[in-house]
Amino acid sequence: MKKPSVSKVVEEIDLCEKRSQLSRRADFVIFSLAVFVVVLAAISLMLGRYPIDPGQAVAMLANCVFPIEPTWTEQQSTLFFNVRLPRILLALMVGCCLSVAGAAYQGTFQNPLVSPDILGASQGAAFGAAVAILCGFTAAMVSISAFFFALFTVFLVLLISARAKGNHMMVVVLAGVMVSSLFQAGVSYAKLIADPTDELADITYWLMGSLTGAKMSQVATVFPILFVGCAVLFALRWRINILTMGDDEASTMGVNARLIRIVVIIAATFITAACVSVTGMIGWVGLVVPHLCRMLVGADYKKLIPASMFMGAGFLLLVDDIARLATTAEIPIGILTAFVGAPFFLYLITRRKRL
Repeated sequence: MKKPSVSKVVEEIDLCEKRSQLSRRADFVIFSLAVFVVVLAAISLMLGRYPIDPGQAVAMLANCVFPIEPTWTEQQSTLFFNVRLPRILLALMVGCCLSVAGAAYQGTFQNPLVSPDILGASQGAAFGAAVAILCGFTAAMVSISAFFFALFTVFLVLLISARAKGNHMMVVVLAGVMVSSLFQAGVSYAKLIADPTDELADITYWLMGSLTGAKMSQVATVFPILFVGCAVLFALRWRINILTMGDDEASTMGVNARLIRIVVIIAATFITAACVSVTGMIGWVGLVVPHLCRMLVGADYKKLIPASMFMGAGFLLLVDDIARLATTAEIPIGILTAFVGAPFFLYLITRRKRL
């Protein structure tokens, strides 16, 4: 048996050391992002047109666990628990989930330009919300309609792609584009027949995306869906690594690529539908954040998924803080994510080209 040469052994040792260094660096980045999110959330709780002192914020949170002598007014308590806290929690949850869904879709479809709305979930939700607004439903019913239409859209895409011939992944993406265009046309028609003084404004505002009016009831409703979906994607993160290699390589490693891909798509679709149903259409988060995380922690999904969770949560919360503090008239968050996301994505493209 031929023994390996000394130079070969040295190269393997160097490679193992580099991998270990990259892994430690990725762990440090993930930890730093987690700390950043916690600090940003604490600061956001105190920021606003009616500031709350740090001591009062801590005291109000502590009062939920054990009673203490109040140092705050009733108005501050109402603002803190009914307005600011649910909005911050919803921003963290939605940013986290959209980023994770985008990263999972990009790995599953082996396409860096894929985003959470690639299968038409966002446009389906927009159509469902528009129909509910035209029918005069309540805000809760609008969210429910948007959620189920988003699921129906993705189910329709998968059904069409299952009956079509050719490259399966390409067919799924093309079917998503076509079905998304169909529901986009439906949204346009809904805007055409909507009452200009009332319904049209509601539809337009919903399409721009916003966290205004967030309630703890919304947080409690979508949290189980978002938690389960993120937990599934987190548990399958190393298998997504295998999906990026292709079905043949996955089969040789004993992984059922088709089954894993279906599970990932279902989990990512559910969390995307849940996010869009309560916030409206918020773009670019699921496209830009995973790319930025790849620059920081690499393409290994064991590190990329947790990094995307924390960075997405912090990114959307930071943008929402700007949206509610920059001007007296609040800017819809969907507009700001586009303003920030599009130029930043162009920067990533040009930087990668130079590298």
